Amino acid sequence: MSTIPERFLEPLEFAAKELMGLLRADVEEDERLVQKGLLLFRQRLVYQVRFDGDKITAAVQDVTPVKVQLNLDFIHLSECSCPADGFCRHQLAVFFQLLSHAKSVTAWVEEWRQPLKEKKVAKQLGIQRAKDLLKTAGRQKPDYDRWIAAFNESFDTIMTGNGAPKPYVIPELYHVYTRRWKANTPFEQEWKLLYQLVASFFSFKKLMELSIELGHSGDIINRYYIHLFQDLMQDTVEVMNKLSVHSLPFAFDEFIEKLKEDSSDLLTVDFALEYERTQLYRLLWTKFFKKKAWCTEEIKKLRAIDNKNCPILVGILHLHILLGEDETALEYLSLPDKWMTPYFLYWIELFTIQREWKRMGPYVEEFIKKLREYLSVSDDYYAKRNYTNLVIRSIKPYFSETGRQELFEKALSETLPYSYGEYEYILFENEAYDKWADLQAFMNQDIDMLSNERIKAIEKREPTLLLPLYHHSIHSHIAHKGRDHYREAVRKLKKLRTLYKKLKRQEDWEFFLEALMEKTKRLRAFQEECKRGKLIDA
Repeated sequence: MSTIPERFLEPLEFAAKELMGLLRADVEEDERLVQKGLLLFRQRLVYQVRFDGDKITAAVQDVTPVKVQLNLDFIHLSECSCPADGFCRHQLAVFFQLLSHAKSVTAWVEEWRQPLKEKKVAKQLGIQRAKDLLKTAGRQKPDYDRWIAAFNESFDTIMTGNGAPKPYVIPELYHVYTRRWKANTPFEQEWKLLYQLVASFFSFKKLMELSIELGHSGDIINRYYIHLFQDLMQDTVEVMNKLSVHSLPFAFDEFIEKLKEDSSDLLTVDFALEYERTQLYRLLWTKFFKKKAWCTEEIKKLRAIDNKNCPILVGILHLHILLGEDETALEYLSLPDKWMTPYFLYWIELFTIQREWKRMGPYVEEFIKKLREYLSVSDDYYAKRNYTNLVIRSIKPYFSETGRQELFEKALSETLPYSYGEYEYILFENEAYDKWADLQAFMNQDIDMLSNERIKAIEKREPTLLLPLYHHSIHSHIAHKGRDHYREAVRKLKKLRTLYKKLKRQEDWEFFLEALMEKTKRLRAFQEECKRGKLIDA
C-alpha cells in the first residue's frame, strides 16, 4: 500500500484524535499496548491492507496471523480475530500503518505522550513552588482571613504560577496544593477540623473560579477532574459530621459566620456543575448554619438577586424547608420545571433521617408527578435505570412506614420500564395478578421470559390472565418466521389448547385455531409444523 484513498484521510485524522483520548500515556497497560502496536508496525508485520467501500481490512503476522477490520469513524468499534478484549495491539499496528502514509507516526506518539511529560514537569514545578512557600510560612493561627489569604497564595502559586495549566495537569497540581495547605494545619486539635472544613470549601470555590477562567466546559471537567469536586464534597461532609458530634466553642462563631457569608457564591457563580455546587450549599446549611435568623436573612439575600438561576431557586427552597415553611416550598416545587426533579432526593432523604413521615408526604407526591418527564430528558437507558433505582431506594422507607401502597405503585408505574423488576415483584407478592398480567403486556414481555413458578401460580389461581400472554407469544414467533420459531409457536399452541380446555372454552379454542390457520395458510412451513404437532389433520 503506497497511498490511502482520499475519502479515508479525514476519518483517519478523526480516529487519530479519538485514540488520543481512548488511550492514556499514564496508564501502564495503554503504554504497553502502544509499544506492542508500534513494534508490529515497525517490523512490517502488517500486510494485505484493503479498502472495500467504507471498510478497511488488513492482516497482521503475530505469533499467529490475525485479521483486523478498522472502523475509522468509531475507532473503538474496530474488530480483530484475536481473543483480546477491546482495542488491541493488532488494531493499533494497522492504524499506525495507515497513519504512516498520511503523517508521521513518531509525531503522533510524541503528542500522545506529551500530557504525561507535562504532568511530570508540572508536578515538579508545583512541588518546588510549594517548598518555596513553606520557607515563608508555618502552622496557621486561628484567623479566618489569614487562612483564606494563605489558601489563595498557595492555590494561585501552585496551580497557575507557571501559566494556565492544561486540564489533564490540574489533578497533579491540585494534589501538590492539597499537601501544601495540609502542612499548615493548626497545632491545636480543636481548630484542625474547622481549618479542614474552611480549606475544603475554599478549594471547591477556587477550582470553580479556575475552571471558569480557563473556559473549561462541563465535558472537559467531567473528563479530567470532576473527581476533585466530588472528593471535596465528601471531605466537607466528613468534617461536618465530626464537628457536629461536639458542642462548638464560642471562638468558632466568627469563622462560621464568615463561611456562611461566602457560601452563597456556590449558587450565584455561572458554572457548569450545577448539582454539585448546589448540593454542597445545601449540606452546609443543613449541618452547619442552623440558626433560623441566618436562614431568614439568607432568603432575603438570595431573593434580591436578579435573573435567578436553578441553583439559587433550589437554595431558596432549601432554606424554606429548613425553616419548616413547607407550604411556600411546595408552591415552588409544584411548578412544571423538570430540572428541579433531581433535587428532591436530598430533601426526601433528609425527611427520612428525621422520620418526618407526615411532612414528607406532599413532597413525595410532587416528586412522583415529575419523574416521567424528567426521565424523558436523557437517551441513556442505563443512566435512567440507575436513577430509577436510586429513586425507589429513597422513597421506599416512606411507604414502609405509611403503608401507602397505591402511591408506591404509582411511582413504579411512572418510572416504567426502568422499574419493571420492582413493580413486577410488588404486584405478584400482593397477588394483584390482573395488574401483573397488564404489566407483562405493557412491557411486551414474552411468556418465555417469565419464571415457571410465576406461570404455575397464575395458572392455578387466575388462568384466564395467561391467555393474552400465550396469544402474544404465538403471534410473535410466527412473525419471526423460520422453522425454530414455528416449532416454538406450536409448543405454545399446545399449552394454549390445554388452558382453554381447563377453562371449558373449547369453542373459543377452535375458533382461534381456525382463524389462525386461515391467516397463515401461505406459511407452508408453519402449517407443516402444526400437522406434525397434531394440531390440525395431516
